[in-house]
Amino acid sequence: MNKAKTSAEKSVSANSRTLSLLSQLEKINVSSVLGESDNARHVTSKILHLVQSQEKTRKEIISKGSTGIEVILSTLENTRDLQTILNILNILIEVVSVGGGRRASVLVTKGGTQILLQLLLTASKDSPPNEELMMLLHTLLAKIGPKDKKIGMKARINGVLNLSLNLVKQNLQNHRLVLPCLQVLRVYSTNSVNAVSLGKNGVVELLFKIIGPFSKRNTSLMKVALDTLAALLKSKTNARRAVDRGYVQVLLTIYVDWHRHDSRHRYMLIRKGVLQCIKSITNIKLGRKAFLDANGMKILYNTSQECLAVRTLDPLVNTSSLIMRKCFPKNRLPLPTIKSAFHFQLPVIPASGPVAQLYSLPPDVDDVVDESDDNDDAETETEIETEIDDDKDQHFKNDDIETDINKLKPRQELGRPMEELKMYEQFFPELSENFQELDLVSKEPKPFIPDANLSGPIVVPTASEEHTAEANPSTKEVALKECSPSLTEEYNRRPVSLELPKQDNMKNSSLHQQNDQRNMLPSYQCLSQEIVKGLDRISLQNSAKNDQYYGTGCVVKKESKDNLTTLACSKSCDHVSPCGGSLFEGSSVQLGKLCCTGVDSEEEGDSRSSSSGEHVMLQVSDVSPVHDCDLYLEMVKSTKSIPDYSEVAYPDYFGHIPPPFKEPILERPYGVQRTKICQDIERLIYQNDIIDRVVYDLDNLSCSVPEEADVLKFNSKFESGNLRKVIQIRKNEYDLILNSDINSNHYHQWFYFEVSGMKTGISYRFNIINCEKSNSQFNYGMQPLMYSVQEALRSRPCWTRVGTDICYYKNHFSRSSIAAGGQKGKSYYTITFTVTFQHKDDVCYFAYHYPYTYSTLKMHLKKLESMHNPQQIYFRQDVLCETLAGNSCPLVTITAMPESNYYEHICQFRNRPYIFLSARVHPGETNASWVMKGTLEYLMSNSPNAQCLRESYIFKIIPMLNPDGVINGNHRCSLSGEDLNRQWQNPNPDLHPTIYHAKGLLQYLASIKRLPLVYCDYHGHSRKKNVFMYGCSVKETMWHTSVNAASCNLTEDPGYRALPKILSQTAPAFCMGSCSFVVEKSKESTARVVVWREIGVQRSYTMESTLCGCDQGKYKGLSSCD
Repeated sequence: MNKAKTSAEKSVSANSRTLSLLSQLEKINVSSVLGESDNARHVTSKILHLVQSQEKTRKEIISKGSTGIEVILSTLENTRDLQTILNILNILIEVVSVGGGRRASVLVTKGGTQILLQLLLTASKDSPPNEELMMLLHTLLAKIGPKDKKIGMKARINGVLNLSLNLVKQNLQNHRLVLPCLQVLRVYSTNSVNAVSLGKNGVVELLFKIIGPFSKRNTSLMKVALDTLAALLKSKTNARRAVDRGYVQVLLTIYVDWHRHDSRHRYMLIRKGVLQCIKSITNIKLGRKAFLDANGMKILYNTSQECLAVRTLDPLVNTSSLIMRKCFPKNRLPLPTIKSAFHFQLPVIPASGPVAQLYSLPPDVDDVVDESDDNDDAETETEIETEIDDDKDQHFKNDDIETDINKLKPRQELGRPMEELKMYEQFFPELSENFQELDLVSKEPKPFIPDANLSGPIVVPTASEEHTAEANPSTKEVALKECSPSLTEEYNRRPVSLELPKQDNMKNSSLHQQNDQRNMLPSYQCLSQEIVKGLDRISLQNSAKNDQYYGTGCVVKKESKDNLTTLACSKSCDHVSPCGGSLFEGSSVQLGKLCCTGVDSEEEGDSRSSSSGEHVMLQVSDVSPVHDCDLYLEMVKSTKSIPDYSEVAYPDYFGHIPPPFKEPILERPYGVQRTKICQDIERLIYQNDIIDRVVYDLDNLSCSVPEEADVLKFNSKFESGNLRKVIQIRKNEYDLILNSDINSNHYHQWFYFEVSGMKTGISYRFNIINCEKSNSQFNYGMQPLMYSVQEALRSRPCWTRVGTDICYYKNHFSRSSIAAGGQKGKSYYTITFTVTFQHKDDVCYFAYHYPYTYSTLKMHLKKLESMHNPQQIYFRQDVLCETLAGNSCPLVTITAMPESNYYEHICQFRNRPYIFLSARVHPGETNASWVMKGTLEYLMSNSPNAQCLRESYIFKIIPMLNPDGVINGNHRCSLSGEDLNRQWQNPNPDLHPTIYHAKGLLQYLASIKRLPLVYCDYHGHSRKKNVFMYGCSVKETMWHTSVNAASCNLTEDPGYRALPKILSQTAPAFCMGSCSFVVEKSKESTARVVVWREIGVQRSYTMESTLCGCDQGKYKGLSSCD
């Protein structure tokens, strides 16, 4: 107790002493009596002693409400006594030396910078100036300078800018004084005007006298000199001066010397300082040229490779990598033009905008490569080893937020005369339908009839002879009897309902008992559980009992002479040639390379031989009941593409199932981006190792496919494919170039292509080199998707996440400022991934995300229409309009049939509120179509909840707003070369017909006072995880600005948050925290904002689904699937 009391007394005593001394010092300042200088010297000496010995004293002086700093600075400003000045400078140095930058900031706010600069000017007039005073002044200025953003300007105005420089020149051997002077010069140099001024006075040449080869002496001075030089060389004027004097070669020599002698890595900061100087010089074109001429690429490459083994040297490797990437000569893409390889003549050429600019570009614009001095964007290209999501959408730029309250308030505007809107009346027959011709009361829902066409397995004959359907007619009958007694007569009929089979019937079914014993793959995850239970299951399994089994699958015939397998549709073999040629009489549609692949008997490990007459029974589990191979081919025949595609990709034809396992988001190994960049740099250093052979080229139709066994074959001449050119770089490395959106010279992200001719046990590297977005989820665990035909024939028709060493980074290809739209020349980015194939001579498909073609949509809608029960579900499919290429844009209506044709029930039917849904305005966001597919199937299911939704609402759905873009492999635009989701304000009926008429539907509903309750546009997001929504709110927009929402007298129904809240509570993948309801100026012409603002739909949303996976909830750490 006594000890505690003593401690408290000492504390009070110390505090009271500090306050007393400060009070005495204040009185001395007021008094002008002679002899007071001795008192001031004495008082400041005591304060210095307390400050040096007690942290409490330092806190007391700087604490809030204390006048200690003001008193000390006032004394410093007024006194002429040298010792008092030295004491005060030491006091201030002690105060700001600890406590971080906060104390230095306090000193700046009290006017300390100005007082110190004045004192420096006064002290410099002494001849010679006091060394101790100069050292302390510069030490203190170096500490508080970084906290004063205007110190450079203050130094220039006070005329002290060159004082520090002159001190260094006069005292080069006095390292104790030179060190703080250089620190102050570094602070001054943050101001570009100061840097230029100092450069003219010889500061660059002076610093090169200080820095030099390896030496263990004066390393602190060397480090500060390098930091100062790096700051000065950020000025282009100083950088040019350094280049003119040959200092690039000097810096490289110094770096190599320190690298060789610093074997224990004790001076890494000095080595990094040299690299920072090189980095500053190479920000200008002359510096990059001098770096290349001095063999800098090879020097930094070799030294960085030697540093890789030591993790603590990563800052050196990363900085070296940055310099080399910046200095890598910028090249144009190896294309005749960056415009799309395909051209579509527009009916109308816009007067302005990107398309008009594209049409006005000179023919040689792509030959221009910008080599300007503006390389600031390279500064951001450091190695990112930790996962930091590029969440730009969450941090709104204030200048992008709409602040005009008049624009924010929704205002219902039809925009078109009522007479014109009457044309849309034909799309709403449900509002006038009376159902009098239907006997709704007496009709009962039809029972569920499984479709035998969907449960037929895929047969792979291994005998050399080809079997026909008549070879074993009893097989079909046996199979049908196993399924259900009623299936024989219903075999060729489509099921009329998605009604679920009863459990009792399923238990009694012999087919079900057989399936229970099989190793079944997981159910199709995209469908609701209720629908999945009612789907026919097709499994892949070997069978020695049956010689042949027939269904709507594919018959695969194995050739006895080689490893090729020919596929043909078993349902009607007469239209398929044995080698997989034309699938239709008079048609040129082909099944890609299906004739060139098959199950390799050597890899199967089967004891059966190809001449045994036995067959391999391939059964596919859970292939969607709405997928029909034959129907898909029929849909392809009517699909119109600009390249006039004649092939069908196998995954689209056959369909797929989810993988039988959960796919986690990939953890990126440390340093993978750096490794890939080094391999790219090797192309410049070791050019003789580069093959540089074109193996696929859309621009050169005469480009021959290589015949060598070790060269991969590529193809994407099928719907939604968009590979333009492939160049073999090394033996097992290929550069891939994607095609631009038609009538555009950019938008590269979506990819879908075919690869064949591979070998097993070899790692193939693929580089897609003309991506444009500044970041991608490929840096945060996303993987490309691959579909293997060999795996499909082995019972695993899956798109699976594949690839190792995946990363996304800026490369050395660029487009000119003219081609980039008048902006600064833009660099391209590379997606790189490495794949090891499981099967020799397989045919594999790679995609950005699960493909979903326009033909798939048509097939899907056709199947839904044929499968639904018209007694229960009102399903109608209309053609909203034709696209520019002549493809139809489907419009779907789904609701429940009225309970009867009585007046009350008809009225209830007609008065149901509308819900309007749309998707796939951006072709590359294929997940939007998969979400829409799930929505359609759920609404058509027999789930009680789905039935309740149908009875409560009328769903108007446009499942694909941009069919042309989807068909032709575009990433974002339609054939007009424009982003259709930026055309909703003023859509042109000739250029944007789908948007024009979609908006017309909504305007018509508004005109008849039937505004939709909800409008939702489905999208995919490439840079964020989870599922989330964007909505529109006036108040929430105002909250993000300086405008006070309360002062605007705004009253807003919070109902716009209802649907996202419901989804966040019911959907594990949905993230409420990622939702936003802010209206931005840049989004004012999107569907979400226009439907909210002009049509008057309060609950107007964009629903974004991740292309990668989830980082929260039930699916945390898992990749997204279809």
